[in-house]
Amino acid sequence: MLQAAIVGMGRWGRVLVESVQGRNDAGLRFVAGATRTPEKAAAWAARQGIRLLPGYAAVLADPAVQAVVLATPHSQHAGQIAAAAAAGKHVFVEKPFTLSKASAEAAVAACAEAGVVLALGHNRRFLPATAEMQRLLAEGALGTVMHAEGHISGPGAFEWQEGMWRADREESPLGGMGAMGIHMIDMLIHLMGPFASVSVQSFARVSTHVDDTTAMLGRFASGATCAFATLSLSPRYWRVALFGTAGILEMQGQERLVFTPLKGQGWTRDFPKTDIEAAELAAFAAAAVGGPAYPLPLDQAVHGIAVFDAMKGSAASGSIYAVA
Repeated sequence: MLQAAIVGMGRWGRVLVESVQGRNDAGLRFVAGATRTPEKAAAWAARQGIRLLPGYAAVLADPAVQAVVLATPHSQHAGQIAAAAAAGKHVFVEKPFTLSKASAEAAVAACAEAGVVLALGHNRRFLPATAEMQRLLAEGALGTVMHAEGHISGPGAFEWQEGMWRADREESPLGGMGAMGIHMIDMLIHLMGPFASVSVQSFARVSTHVDDTTAMLGRFASGATCAFATLSLSPRYWRVALFGTAGILEMQGQERLVFTPLKGQGWTRDFPKTDIEAAELAAFAAAAVGGPAYPLPLDQAVHGIAVFDAMKGSAASGSIYAVA
């Protein structure tokens, strides 16, 4: 059983812990942790059997801690990953990986040099519907994929108030991209391969803190095109659609696939709801103890941040940006 520390005990840090704590099949147990406001987390940590430590340095110095799970502000990830690697701790980091391609590459290099596992929390890769989309693509059921569409939105920014880190434009460039949109960028990379270029519009139509509307037109290295949007002031919504010469495949929400063939009868399939947080942490724990590699290659993790970088550049300049 991998012994881990949770760093950051806000809403999402607690979701991660509660997805696996006390489960014998998880392969991971949280034994310690640290957070910016320990007085707010003390009672919850006690219920979870987590020792509250005075800070990140204390977490890394604790010999009982074999791995760290980072649910911290985006701008802290790069430095925290490097420090964990230097301490010989395996690292699971919430998205976005870092806020620049260069820092993402440095984080990967630090973990490789230290010989520790580095895993990024793009949990939608663990959906059964995602696996089925990949299978159908590999079988050629769609023919040549000409275009992809991705949309992820939610109401998060309604709760982002002045003084909260998510309401800081430095922490949340392009509004909903850090909290949500980066998940869809990873999904598109997962299904369609690397991006070649992006053109982005991002602005605050209603919000007084951060952008609430971000839209992108892109092109993949394969030549296929892409349309993507993320809104941070709307009801929750998730959709991925692939348009091919032989068929259209669409994920509606996270548990439904709809296939429309060029000829013949289409179908709709529903999949069971899956605890994707538990699945990603179990995969991390397995990789950390020498099992199968974590199913998000680090070159794809870095490429996701390269796309994010290019999106920021395009939004600021109003021009098409190549993804480096």
